[in-house]
Amino acid sequence: MYTTSQPDPVRLEIFKNLYQFIAEQMGIVLQNTAASVNIKERLDFSCAIFDASGLLVANAPHIPVHLGSMSESVRSLINDKGDTIKPGNVYLSNNPYNGGTHLPDVTAITPVFDEEEKQIIFYVASRGHQADIGGITPGSMPPHSTTVEEEGILFDNFLLVEQGNFRENQVRETLLNHPYPARNPDQNIADFKAQIAANERGVQELRKMVYQYGLETVQAYMKFVQDNAEESVRRAIDVLKDGSFIYEMDDGARIQVKVTINRENRSATIDFTGTSRQLNTNFNAPKAVTQAAVLYVFRTLVDDSIPLNAGCLKPLEIIIPEGCMLNPTYPAAVVAGNVETSQTIVDALYGALGVMAASQGTMNNFTFGNDRYQYYETICGGSGAGAYFDGTHAVHTHMTNSRLTDPEVLETRYPVLVESFSLRPDSGGKGKHSGGNGVIRRIKFLEAMTANILSGHRVIPPFGLNGGEAGQVGRNWIQRQDGTQENLNSTATVQMQPGDVFVIETPGGGGFGKLSC
Repeated sequence: MYTTSQPDPVRLEIFKNLYQFIAEQMGIVLQNTAASVNIKERLDFSCAIFDASGLLVANAPHIPVHLGSMSESVRSLINDKGDTIKPGNVYLSNNPYNGGTHLPDVTAITPVFDEEEKQIIFYVASRGHQADIGGITPGSMPPHSTTVEEEGILFDNFLLVEQGNFRENQVRETLLNHPYPARNPDQNIADFKAQIAANERGVQELRKMVYQYGLETVQAYMKFVQDNAEESVRRAIDVLKDGSFIYEMDDGARIQVKVTINRENRSATIDFTGTSRQLNTNFNAPKAVTQAAVLYVFRTLVDDSIPLNAGCLKPLEIIIPEGCMLNPTYPAAVVAGNVETSQTIVDALYGALGVMAASQGTMNNFTFGNDRYQYYETICGGSGAGAYFDGTHAVHTHMTNSRLTDPEVLETRYPVLVESFSLRPDSGGKGKHSGGNGVIRRIKFLEAMTANILSGHRVIPPFGLNGGEAGQVGRNWIQRQDGTQENLNSTATVQMQPGDVFVIETPGGGGFGKLSC
C-alpha cells in the first residue's frame, strides 16, 4: 500500500508520535490502577516500546534513568528466555546487573506476538518504583548498604504471568522468602498487576496499529524512527568540541570523563577511564544507569522533537572500565548509584562539553517507615545555568522526572505533617546567568518511625562554569521535640519520635559566566 524503502516525512511524523502516544497510554493506565502513592501520585514510573531484538523504539516522557536502561532489561530477557517465551507471558526483572537500575525499580516486560501468535514483533515494558521491596530499612533505600542483598529482593526474569495466569503464590513467596523480606507484599502485588494492565494496553494499541497499517509498514517506520533519532544526534555532535572533566563527590569518589568528537564519522567517544574503582558503599552505578545518563545528555542536545530511542546511541561509543564505580560487579550495592551517581554523571558530561553548570546533582532521597508504613520521595532543588539561560528554582533535574506527593495526600496516607515547604533564598550560584535556588522541606513526625536520607552535595558544592559561582551545598538536620538540633551527613539513618521534625535543605545550581562589574 505504501512504499517502505524510504520514509515519507509526513508518515514519519505520524508514526513517531503514534509510538510515543502508545507509551503515554500505558502510563495513564499504570497511574490509574496503581495502589502505591509512589506510582499513583509521584509518577515514579516509565513505559516504553521495544523492537523484536529489544532495542528501544519510543517512550513516554517519564523518568530518564529508567528509559535509557530498560532496553538492557529486555535484551537480558531475550538472551535468557528467548526460546521459551510464550503468548500471555509477563516477566519481572529488577536485576541491576541485567539492565536494572536499583532494586525498588521493578520492570514488567510483555512480548507482543503477531496475529498467528508465532512470532514476537514487539516488547512493551513498564518500570515502577516500589514503595518497599525489602532490605535493611523501610522504603528499600538504605543509606549504608554494602551488598545488593541488603537492598531488597532481586527478580531476574521472573515469570510473573504464565500464559495468562497470574502466579500470585510464587511472587508472594519470593517477596517473603528473603533475609530482608518485603514489608507490604499486598501493595507490591497490586502495583505489579497495574504494570501488567499497562503493558496489556500497549499490546492492544500496537496490534491496532499493525491491523491498520500492516506489519511491513509498521516495522519499516519503527526502523525509520530510530534512524531519524540517530541522524538528529549526529547533527548535535557536529557542533560539539572535545572536552574532559573530573567530578568529585562528597565521599571522595571521582568521576573522570573524556569526550572525543570524530568529525569524519560524526560520532563521539565517551571514555570514563580514570573513574574511581568500585566502592564499598551503595553509590556504584550499574552500567545500564551510566549508559542511560549518557543517552539522556546527548538527547538533550538535540533540538528536534524525537522520542528517546536506540538510534540515539548509535553515534556514541561508551567506554566504562569493568569494576569501576560506573560498571560494578555483583554483589556491589547500587541503590544510590541510580539516584545520586546518575546525576553526577550527567553534570560531569555537561561540564566536559562546556554546556551548562551543575544542577543540584542529587535527588535528596528521603524515605521513612515502619512495619505498617513505607514512603519514598525525591526532593527538588536548583538547576544549573547555561550560556544563554538562568537556572530554574525548585525543580527535579535531569535523571529524575517525578513529582512530590501533594501535602493533602501525604498527610492522609501517613502519620506526618508537612510543616513547611519553601524556596531556599540565594542558594543558586551567581554569574552572568545565575543557578536556580534549592528548597527547604520540613516534615514533622506524628508516630515513631525510621527515617533515611540518601543525598549528595552536602560537602562539595555544585560547580559553576566559565567563571560562574558554585551553588550552595545542601544540609540535612533534625529538630527534636525538645528543641535540640542534630546535624546529619549526606547519608544517614535516624529514629524519629512524635514531634520531631526532619529538615532537608537542597542545593542550588551553579552559575554560568562571570558577573559583569
